[in-house]
Amino acid sequence: MIIYCDIVSGDEFVSDAYPMKVVGDVAFEIDCALTTVKAGVDVDIGANPSAEEQEEALEETSQQVINVVHSFRLQETQFDKRSYQTYLKTYLKKLAEHVSKTNPNQDMNEWQHKISEFSKNILKNIKDYQFFTGESYNMDGMIALLNYREDGITPYLTMFKDGLKEQKV
Repeated sequence: MIIYCDIVSGDEFVSDAYPMKVVGDVAFEIDCALTTVKAGVDVDIGANPSAEEQEEALEETSQQVINVVHSFRLQETQFDKRSYQTYLKTYLKKLAEHVSKTNPNQDMNEWQHKISEFSKNILKNIKDYQFFTGESYNMDGMIALLNYREDGITPYLTMFKDGLKEQKV
């Protein structure tokens, strides 16, 4: 299995266990699903309650979560268009430095053009996204973008592929 970690924070963001595809040669689009998780505390003190000591059972509640967000403990954060532009400018500068160091054969002008086009599309539809950081809540690192397919119920995450490093587990 391959785990994809943020190059800045080291936080785990996704694994190859989830369907993903490359978009615009600069990002991964990861298919997600809504799943139900039981919430509450499961208390087991090892006792065997007798028939006369009927206690009320703890009320179990459940909630719907997005599988990748839940599995990798991604933390939701908030951005408006201006604050995301500010974040993106700083983050893409770090990303460009990383790409030029790790892939010296990369045509940086072509890479920057692709990143710019992709970013413009994100900014044009910024109100459609939810934003997630890694578990450490490091705001200097990767911010994953959550959106929904045309059906309005199927979630997917978008992450800059050069902002993730592969770790084999």
